[in-house]
Parts: sequence; structure tokens; C-alpha cells
Amino acid sequence: MGSRLSVFVGAALFLVCAVLCPLGYGDSLLDETRRLAEQGEARAQNDLGVIYHNGDGVPQSNAEALKWFRRAAEQTFAEAQFNLGTMIANGEGTPPDDAEAFSWYRKAAQQGLATAQNNLGVTYYLGRGVARDYNLAAKWYRKAAEQGLATAQNNLGWMYDNGHGVTQDDALAVKWYRLAAEQRDASAARNLGLMYRDGQGVAQDDVAACMWLTRAADQGDENARIILRVVVRKMTPDQIAEAEARAREWH
Repeated sequence: MGSRLSVFVGAALFLVCAVLCPLGYGDSLLDETRRLAEQGEARAQNDLGVIYHNGDGVPQSNAEALKWFRRAAEQTFAEAQFNLGTMIANGEGTPPDDAEAFSWYRKAAQQGLATAQNNLGVTYYLGRGVARDYNLAAKWYRKAAEQGLATAQNNLGWMYDNGHGVTQDDALAVKWYRLAAEQRDASAARNLGLMYRDGQGVAQDDVAACMWLTRAADQGDENARIILRVVVRKMTPDQIAEAEARAREWH
């Protein structure tokens, strides 16, 4: 099971980054967003925070991003609470503060925001800003996973794989890894490939292992690439060709 340890921020599971996608604002839309934000419209305040964070049509400014996320977050706008928590956790424009980041993640998670639920699970798993609690970590991963968030599905699979906060169950680990891998989560594809390699929760199958590891490697997962080199050594050329053909069906 140790070889399936996922890598992020020096730990075993994955945070989701803030909702900071480029918005492609032109001058007129930017002016309207600023006007609405200054009038107190929470969604516009969050959007303006994204604009400043990304430097989308304005000089990039973490200080301005924090200001507008905080204004929206204080109006209970869940996406802004998540964005604010993530900036604080990462120390963007402010010293890192795990306890405050945890507080904002929890507020957003309690409103049902899947990305915040996942990150809240991570804080419980690592004990960042809160006492470590694997049971609560698994609870929040599950809430996000059941909403279809691939990162949380992979994290929940890892919990079942290792018996952290849940009863160890290879079949359930495979279930959640597969759901995430089918959404093109590279870490989940690697983890699922390893389950096939080891015959845990599924029948041992080198072709399936190679297929999933190839899919993970094609997405840039270097750990999968290293493992794949070992797996193919015991496969026949026909098996390798079959695995590669099945992997290509994904593209």
C-alpha cells in the first residue's frame, strides 16, 4: 500500500486549488464588475478578487484579491470563502495561517461546496489548524466525492486503501480510484494501475495495470512513469501493445 502514497505538499492527499480561473474580462465588463462589487454584490466581489489574483486586465495584486474575497466571504459567499481560505493557506499576500484557512474552508464546506469539503478533509487529515482526525477527514472527502469531485474521490480511495478513518477495503478503494481515474485524475489512474498490478480489490492484470499507468504517465505523473518501466519488463510485446491501444482509446 505504501507505493500508492499520493504526493502533495509533503503529504499523502491532495488539496484543490482556489477557484481562480481566468475570466477574460474586457474593460466594460471589468468596470461593471467593480461597480457591483463596490455596491456590495458578493458574486461580483468574488469575481473581482479572481481578476486581481490573476492580473486579468489589471495589475496583479494579492492584497486586492484578499480584500475582495474577504468582503464576499463575510457575506457567506461560499466560493469566496474557499478562495480566501486557499490564499491564506498558501500565504499569498498574507502570512500563512492554518487555523484561519481551516475556518474559511469549514464555512464553505458546510454550504456544500465540494472543493472546500475536500480541502477541509485535508486539514483534518494533516492536522493543519485543527486536531488531526482521520474520521472527520474521511467524512468530508466522502461528501465531496459523492458530488463527483475527482480529487476527493482519489483521496477517499486512498483512505480505504490504507484504512485511515474507515475500515480498510480494497474493493472500495478500487471503486473510488476508478471514479476519479475516469475523470482523468492522474494520481487516481496511477493508484488504480497499482491495484491491478498487485491484484488488490481486483483480479491481478498486468495489461490493465499498464493501461492505467500509461494514462497517468501521459498526464505527466512521473511516479507512474517510473512504475510503468518496471511493470512492462514482465509483459510480452503483445500485452504491451494491447495496453497501449487501450490507453489510446482515452484520447
